Amino acid sequence: MSSEPTPDPYADPLRFGQRVQILRERRGMTQAQLADFVGLSPHTLRKIENGQQKAPGLDLVLRIAEALRVRDLADLTGRPDGHVDLFVGPGHPRLVAVKAAIDSFGFTASAELPPVGHVEARLCAAWRERHRSPNHREAIGRLLPDLIRDAQLLVRHADSAAERRRAQALLSQTYSLAQFFIAYQPDGSLLWRVAERGMIAAQESEDPHAIGVASWLLAQAHRDSGPRHFDAADAVNEEAVRHLAPLLPDAPDDILAIAGALEFELGYTAARRRETGTAWRHWERANDMAARLPADYHHPVTSFSRAVMGAHAVTVAVELHQGGESVRQSAKADKAVIKSRPRRARHRIEEARGYHLDGQPDVAVAALEKAFEAAAETIRYNGYARAILLEEIESTQAPRRRRAAELASKVGLLAA
Repeated sequence: MSSEPTPDPYADPLRFGQRVQILRERRGMTQAQLADFVGLSPHTLRKIENGQQKAPGLDLVLRIAEALRVRDLADLTGRPDGHVDLFVGPGHPRLVAVKAAIDSFGFTASAELPPVGHVEARLCAAWRERHRSPNHREAIGRLLPDLIRDAQLLVRHADSAAERRRAQALLSQTYSLAQFFIAYQPDGSLLWRVAERGMIAAQESEDPHAIGVASWLLAQAHRDSGPRHFDAADAVNEEAVRHLAPLLPDAPDDILAIAGALEFELGYTAARRRETGTAWRHWERANDMAARLPADYHHPVTSFSRAVMGAHAVTVAVELHQGGESVRQSAKADKAVIKSRPRRARHRIEEARGYHLDGQPDVAVAALEKAFEAAAETIRYNGYARAILLEEIESTQAPRRRRAAELASKVGLLAA
């Protein structure tokens, strides 16, 4: 083993630039694309990668980390004392039990078969608990192991084709709930197993709503894997939209809502590509679908509703790096009430990103405080929130630094 000390990128900018180049190329991004994402000229980024310019300050390092979806800040800086998982939250205490239930396949007939109606009621209750609990991972992590085992039992012991399809729909939606629990935790392979199993079960069920939900989540898994997977995300989304299209003229609310959620996801991915016109066009189509829903309706999985469209507009503007527009959309979105606590917290984090992008860091920290109040476990596992807090605890403004540090401590970011 080499005894050479780990290079300090701030002392050796060439080493830092090489790391940027390697990580950029792994993501399949050009210099021009990364420069656009982080607000640099391609010429400046080229000088950083070539070591002709000193390593940037923390704010730009974090923007580069965000653009490259760097999981561990040390991978970018090369500094072991800079070990921070940006886009992976801490492993939840209930992750082991949930993983065991997912990975287990019991083939014995010793387990008692639960009534299908009972499992359906428990699953609906679990979704409700997720939306109303500030510690939603704890709430659903407690329920998931038994739900997963019972849904698997129903599929294995179904007596008819119709019963099997109904059980597969239940299993698919249970896997969907599990994907919300697993997301941003340190087990990427488990997330993919759940996403793919959920899609297979949904297809076996032939239930259009289950297919729509599974597609929505699988597309997100692809998109969150980085720019090279955006096309795969779009392919899943577009296929699901086509599948649901014939049902839309007379669709019940849940089908219309999942179709609207899928339409917005196409806009979200377009925004990540910086395709401004395409992104807003898909948002408008989704907004038209939301307008057909009852005023107080919200989808039990995606939270799609009239109220959430304002939050979605903030997300599009942020991903397009339109700081002023994201602030304007935030002001409009505040008029609506998002019922789901984790979704409301996610919206506050998107607001924080917009205010941070617009050069209003104090308002960004205030938005993160609101996110923590809405759902502590949402902000704790969100990489964007963690990145903003990491930057602001280094602020030269003492009041902001103290405020950010206090919140970072609550989130667990500064825990030893």
